[in-house]
Amino acid sequence: MYATNQSRLTSEQIEQYRVEGYVIPEFKVFSDEKFQALVDHFNQKLDALPKGERPEAMDTPHLEDPKLFEWALAPEVLDIVEPLIGPDIHLFSTHFICKPKGDGRRVPWHEDSAYWKKTLSPVEVATVWLALDPSTRENGCMKVIPKTHNSGHKGYSDYHSVDTAKNVFDTEILPTQRRDERAQYVELKPNQCSLHDARLMHGSETNTSNMRRCGWTLRFCPSSSVIHTERRKFLHMYPARGRVLTDQPLGDPSRAYPEITAARRASRIKDH
Repeated sequence: MYATNQSRLTSEQIEQYRVEGYVIPEFKVFSDEKFQALVDHFNQKLDALPKGERPEAMDTPHLEDPKLFEWALAPEVLDIVEPLIGPDIHLFSTHFICKPKGDGRRVPWHEDSAYWKKTLSPVEVATVWLALDPSTRENGCMKVIPKTHNSGHKGYSDYHSVDTAKNVFDTEILPTQRRDERAQYVELKPNQCSLHDARLMHGSETNTSNMRRCGWTLRFCPSSSVIHTERRKFLHMYPARGRVLTDQPLGDPSRAYPEITAARRASRIKDH
């Protein structure tokens, strides 16, 4: 754990993240104007989705949309992340998870690290979950099971198959390896965020309300982490802050990579 003069987190919030595996700062991430510009940009992307494509599955949108780096690599975000993973930071991935009103699908209980075991070494990732809409119990906000990042299977639980007609992912942590009764709701206002460790168990329920629930996940890791060679055609690291500590190829935030998106679709790659 690191603290810097730039930290937007208090020492108590940093300690909660370390012990509980998550924290919910109460401040706005961006200015109102900058946040509204992000929401407007997302809405344009949502309107442009091909007919029939679910909005929960807007995975790695930054690969074809360099404008997103105006927010993803902004100091307002990096000053939240730095005290958790250190001063040398890479952006690993992003994902819009948009649950439409009425029929937004459930996110099964999972650990992000379980999806990245074959992709990243080490899997030391902090996720910023930025609320674009109100995220409440009624519209399917995220739930977490505290302290599971440092207990049990520590990010690599056993999974069973679930129905993809009802769930965003096709697998879920076995019930016998969870403690659902300990789950905590992560309710957020627009422009608020939560932070969670990649090994933490989390998920969310369906959205049957009359209000959309959209969040943007921003995944950051120390710049010493490496994408495995065989996976580099499906994903890039992007330098965000501080030193570059490996010789792996890095993405250029000024350009788009449609060829990577095409390779992911052809191979049905989903890193979550």
